[in-house]
Amino acid sequence: MSMEWTFLGTGAGSPSRTRNVSALALRLPQRSEWWLFDCGEGTQHQLLKAPHLRLSQLSRIFITHMHGDHCYGLPGLLASRGLALGGESPITLHGPEGLGKWVITTMRLSGNRPTFPLHMDAVDTGWSLHDTDLTVTVAKTDHRTESYAFKVTESDALGSFDIARARAMQLPSGNLFGRLKAGEVVTLDDGRILDGSDFVGPAKPGRVSVYTGDTRPSHDIVTFATNADLLIHDSTFGTPEQDHAEKSAHSTAAEAAQIALSANVKQLVLTHFSSRYDAQGLAYDLKSLLQDAKDIFPNTVMASDFMRLTIERNPV
Repeated sequence: MSMEWTFLGTGAGSPSRTRNVSALALRLPQRSEWWLFDCGEGTQHQLLKAPHLRLSQLSRIFITHMHGDHCYGLPGLLASRGLALGGESPITLHGPEGLGKWVITTMRLSGNRPTFPLHMDAVDTGWSLHDTDLTVTVAKTDHRTESYAFKVTESDALGSFDIARARAMQLPSGNLFGRLKAGEVVTLDDGRILDGSDFVGPAKPGRVSVYTGDTRPSHDIVTFATNADLLIHDSTFGTPEQDHAEKSAHSTAAEAAQIALSANVKQLVLTHFSSRYDAQGLAYDLKSLLQDAKDIFPNTVMASDFMRLTIERNPV
């Protein structure tokens, strides 16, 4: 199964000429569906530039918190979803208490009635979602309002089937191979008893992604993200504005890198950048912000709008 993240908006607070506000897509092509994490104003415009993400295939939306740069795009996107060809399938909104009431009230007052089933699911500490081979869990973040980080964990996959061993034992292929690969114990016509676990290698660990939304540095996030393959972390400010980051309940890039290091993640992606760093000729700019993080955690990349990132399955 492929797991591909697309960054639809990587700016903080308000859009700039180069970045829209927060939105992040997880594409699940084997299911012909995708999930959206946060939906800042203008997200549906961003989708027009991302043709691999069809609005009709959107099935779940996860909102980290109710600040406008993370949710003001929802009413318009849901209205357009109702007009999309093939957009009759249901959508579930997952987010803080009050999200559902706000969306329903906004749509009612604007005369918009969804043409598809729209379900509301309030998250809280201890909440989890199990969807086929993916599990989503949450952790509270340290922000100015009720806010959650989301973790997507893939189930472990069966190990590789040792077909060479099976053939060396002159076992018939077909249904028998399938049963052995599934780990069954099989009794052959000649009386031999075969344990499928003897023909299958170690399980292939599932991939783990964590998206923090907005947060100060948090020991809870370190615990939540421990050993994750990917950590997507609030990096609103650079080190020179440490005081401003603390007052506004955000993180600097260096702080995000320290979280990644402490959590032993494999890769860090910085996102949610203040628009002040987009200006040209600044003594401290986005390159400096990235370098601050890489000095602490070298495997760091800076998100940009429409960047696509595929997480490879962990080796055994």
